[in-house]
Amino acid sequence: MASSRIRHVKAGLMLAAMLVSACGQEPARDTVRLQVEEAPDYMQPDAVHESETAELTEEAKTTVGRLREIIETNSLYRLSRYADSQPGFISNFAGASHRAHWDLLRRTGFDPILRMEDLLDGPYGTRTVGGETWYVWPDLAALDASDLRPERLNFRQRARLEELVGEAGIEKIRQGSGYPGVRMAIASDGRWLYYVHETQSED
Repeated sequence: MASSRIRHVKAGLMLAAMLVSACGQEPARDTVRLQVEEAPDYMQPDAVHESETAELTEEAKTTVGRLREIIETNSLYRLSRYADSQPGFISNFAGASHRAHWDLLRRTGFDPILRMEDLLDGPYGTRTVGGETWYVWPDLAALDASDLRPERLNFRQRARLEELVGEAGIEKIRQGSGYPGVRMAIASDGRWLYYVHETQSED
């Protein structure tokens, strides 16, 4: 009789854990919000979103591999040097150097290297900009503003979006904004295009 009750209790606990997992109820991560200018036009969400995620080109895979090597060293110096070598690379919209910007983020408790690792470990989406394919992390950042509205997403996507950008980010999206969270992109020719952060000041 006792063993039967134990089996029932274990089954109930497993079911509860599955329900929690399915609902995406994971602890939200801390975010850093910076007061900056709006993104340039070519980074706004009016580019064409690919309906299917294309496989990374060999050039893009090489860039991802280089970034992962830098992540392993945990060196902002190497990350900054690599960013400086990329034509037109953007880390912020306030005119600060990449190194100064990332140093500031680290002092506020946000680690750009650890967050980049999280992005690369997650799914990416694709956009076509000027006839060129861009691979965008996270995948939700590749959606047009109209497709990013919570009511257009499925349950899991909505849960992920809330985890990534929080309630303040959701409100910005409802007001017509594109993806307001941490995001990065690599072009099909391997250029590291941008690695930018939120555009809303801390309340």
